[in-house]
Amino acid sequence: MILPHGKFEKESVTMPGKKTIGFIGIGVMGHSMAGHLMAAGHKVHVYTRTKSKADDLLEKGAVWEETVASLAQRSQVIISIVGYPKDVEEIYLRQTGILAHAAPGTLAIDMTTSAPDLAVRLWDAGRQKDIKVLDAPVSGGDLGARNATLSIMVGGDKNTFDEALPILEVMGGNIVFQGAAGAGQHTKMANQIAIAAGMVAVCESLAYAKKSGLDPDTVLKSIGQGAAGSWSLNNLGPRIIKGDDQPGFFIKHFIKDMGIAVDSARRMNLSTPGLDLALSLYEKMADQGLGDNGTQALYKLFE
Repeated sequence: MILPHGKFEKESVTMPGKKTIGFIGIGVMGHSMAGHLMAAGHKVHVYTRTKSKADDLLEKGAVWEETVASLAQRSQVIISIVGYPKDVEEIYLRQTGILAHAAPGTLAIDMTTSAPDLAVRLWDAGRQKDIKVLDAPVSGGDLGARNATLSIMVGGDKNTFDEALPILEVMGGNIVFQGAAGAGQHTKMANQIAIAAGMVAVCESLAYAKKSGLDPDTVLKSIGQGAAGSWSLNNLGPRIIKGDDQPGFFIKHFIKDMGIAVDSARRMNLSTPGLDLALSLYEKMADQGLGDNGTQALYKLFE
């Protein structure tokens, strides 16, 4: 129903305790995350640039929205996970965006890996309109999204975090409130810095094993359970060995994340030589046209 002032009336929630959730960004991770929310009984409205990516969700009962504005008008909770900070700015801050069209009291959770200073801007702009904004980037890739075991790092107001927690728990297994607005994004930068240098080490290690005549699968059985063990080694190592470059996380998006981390570190006068090296290597991959491959494709530089 359209109200006289042009806003859409929010649809009633069909199940007690459930929400009408608008989900923006049906990509490698967002697709599974939206699916978990539907399976938990929430009514989910979706918007993404390529509608076909949401086809199976629509078949299962998700509601398609033609614009961000209409999604915002019809949702009690809005979740976004898009590509780049410029995309976040577009869907939140433009006149056609979330903050211009969501009703007071709406909860908006940006799960994109984005710039910490932008997260602070969104929180402040939301506060002025009585819209509660959290920055809640995630880690765990496509596997974590599919299995609802994502690590979710959250910045914003603690009361808002407590309100959002039951929804976040549908998508993640390790959900930690990190502090004020922007703290979630800063935590994600720390996460990406650790992964960046670690991925270089994983690729070097497996290249060394192969070059020395060892069987990489057998090597992985040993080192994956020892002091060298890591999520990247144990989850992406097998993909590297199989030659599987399909993206759980795109190289082009990892480059974006590392760029944000480099900029943030420079503003804090922090030296990050491991991050700088990893970024330069991944940029070589992108220059070779491999930006849409998974991050494990870095191994190609060591073969």
